[in-house]
Amino acid sequence: MTTRIAIIGATGRMGKALIEATVQNSQTTLGATIGRPDSSLVGADAGEIAGIGKQGVPLVGQLADVIDQFDVLIDFTSPKVTLANAELCAAHGKGMVIGTTGFSAEEKQTLVAYQKTIPLCIAANFSTGVNLCFKLLQTAAQVLGNDVDIEIVEAHHRHKVDSPSGTALRMGEVIADTLGRDLNQVAVYGREGQIGPRARDTIGFATVRGGDVVGDHTVMFLADGERVEITHKASSRMSFARGAVRAAIWLQQQKNGLFDMQDVLGLK
Repeated sequence: MTTRIAIIGATGRMGKALIEATVQNSQTTLGATIGRPDSSLVGADAGEIAGIGKQGVPLVGQLADVIDQFDVLIDFTSPKVTLANAELCAAHGKGMVIGTTGFSAEEKQTLVAYQKTIPLCIAANFSTGVNLCFKLLQTAAQVLGNDVDIEIVEAHHRHKVDSPSGTALRMGEVIADTLGRDLNQVAVYGREGQIGPRARDTIGFATVRGGDVVGDHTVMFLADGERVEITHKASSRMSFARGAVRAAIWLQQQKNGLFDMQDVLGLK
């Protein structure tokens, strides 16, 4: 079975990588691509936009115009746009792979409610390597847990708008859940001035923004005399794009429900 994929935000850096990954995969076809309604590229061939040659799929400005041309929508846009797309996809029975980050608690609640109607695969990061790191972090927390200080450092390009990254937050959630802690209660997002000694049960986050860094994440488990570091560095968005396409293929087999990349990779 071939999965027809639609990509929204197709003119952006991630969108172009998703177009290329979809075309490269033998199990998928590029069903539709969507950009901003006011984009000067509307009507242009999606393959030429992505720099891979003509694909016979024109860029459109509205998802509703191509709702019958795909099976699964891949959405790496913004919370407001993703929520509108989810409402439309739910009305038409289309699955969604969602890599959008920065949702508020209320927005996330609204989004996941659509799982009753359609299958949703929501992940902070679709890289196979990052999802392996989630599993390694769980093991490290089980072994080292309450005997170490835990710090998460992430770096991204200057254009990233949310901080910390969704991947860093997910790493924190994995560790906190493993240790029976509430990340909302133990996360520390900034330190300045005379703050006193570090509390052992806190999980610290440090954010770096600059240049064209695709995405670096390091989790440190720091004890007296030694430390363990688990690091993932992405050098290309194609690692995320290929993972998202893999998730779309898997998602087409699901009727409804809420999933993540751990489900797709069989790591749960």
